[in-house]
Amino acid sequence: MLDNFFKLKEHGTNVRTEVLAGTTTFMTMAYIIFFQPALFSVTMGMDHGAVMMATCISAAVATLMMGLWANYPIALAPGMGENFFFVSVVTTTAIAFGGIRVTWQMALAAVFISGMLFTLLTFLRVREMIINAIPPSIKHAIAAGIGAFIAFIGLKYCGIVEQNPDALVRLGNMRSPITLLSIIGLLIICLLMVRRIRGGIVIGMILTAVIGALVGLKFKGLDGSLHAVVAYEGVMSLKPPDVSPTFLKLDWAAMIRWEMISVIILFLFMDMLDTVGTLVGVSERAGLMKEGKLPRANRAFLSDAVGTSVGALLGTSTVTSYIESVAGVSEGGRTGLSSVATAFLFLAAMFFYPLVKTIGGGCQIAPTVTLYPVIGPALIVVGAMMMRSVAKIKWDDFSEAVPSFLIFLGIPLTYSIADGFAFGFISYPILKLFSGKAKEINWLLYLLAALFILRYALL
Repeated sequence: MLDNFFKLKEHGTNVRTEVLAGTTTFMTMAYIIFFQPALFSVTMGMDHGAVMMATCISAAVATLMMGLWANYPIALAPGMGENFFFVSVVTTTAIAFGGIRVTWQMALAAVFISGMLFTLLTFLRVREMIINAIPPSIKHAIAAGIGAFIAFIGLKYCGIVEQNPDALVRLGNMRSPITLLSIIGLLIICLLMVRRIRGGIVIGMILTAVIGALVGLKFKGLDGSLHAVVAYEGVMSLKPPDVSPTFLKLDWAAMIRWEMISVIILFLFMDMLDTVGTLVGVSERAGLMKEGKLPRANRAFLSDAVGTSVGALLGTSTVTSYIESVAGVSEGGRTGLSSVATAFLFLAAMFFYPLVKTIGGGCQIAPTVTLYPVIGPALIVVGAMMMRSVAKIKWDDFSEAVPSFLIFLGIPLTYSIADGFAFGFISYPILKLFSGKAKEINWLLYLLAALFILRYALL
């Protein structure tokens, strides 16, 4: 039955290989189960357990749809980069979005609408037109800029860098037990990655937490007393957390405000870029491309779009395809059965909430400063992995290099993915126009530049 449904023999694979591949993919991307709840609960006050449940369920739904309907070995979950943009939208200064303060409820509604628009654009085939309008250098710069942003946040979470009143940042307290544990964790993860051990990030996080707990590292809390750097909460619970604190908490009323249009468009834009890049990358590696095209591409895109909308209803950020699926493909995964195995592991993860709290727990050392010695090192590594895109930018062409550089540098320095986008999309058509290469620019880029300029003019 499985062979007939997934066409296993046709793809030169079997059930055992597919299940192993799906497990490998899960291990390489399971870090999102720890990241997402910690990031959203601390920065925006969302319920930790509810966000974890939303993350696991939305990942399972989207990945299951990808496996059963599109029959591809590609897993999905709330995206790294998209989640930080979600946080950036909610926590940034109100003036950045037309003077209104965006709440996480409003952001969830914007994510849901972006998912529905993604669905509509997929049916209308407008998606290809938009994606093709964005030059390759800009696409690579966006990926690298978000990677730098994630790594920068990781360094702050580790305490390796800290805020400086006289400059942007400075070197943190390297003698702090929190920072020392973070450095050990970073070294462990890097060694595992160098040895190409599957699930190296997750294994490294668990080992870091174990070391911190066994050594009994302590830090001085706000109340002056000593607290454990890694507080053991347990491993498994037969009762998963309640998702109701974030379920259907979307603020629909705010969507009628024109200021939210830019937020929705940016969510949609990031999702499309991520999805196309990942699908092409994984499919090429798996040999699934036929004459440069991906069969059943619309089904794959719809899996992504549906996952995004479901995730927003549950209480998490944009769901997208994961490049970590390459790990499963490398283990022989060629069909949707691999994705089905990954989906069931995401559902099983809901019963390991105590472990998630242990690994994702933070150390509040100041009223506005919370460090994460277990999560921080993994963020640095994930950011480093996204740097490979820098090599694909056309640095020898000044009209390509400067806008790309402004995006790459602008995202982490402004602490805003949206502003980093704006720097590149405004400068790119202007430089091309004055370099006599105006015909190389798609009219959509001029429109995007005008919209970004209008956005800042109306602040």
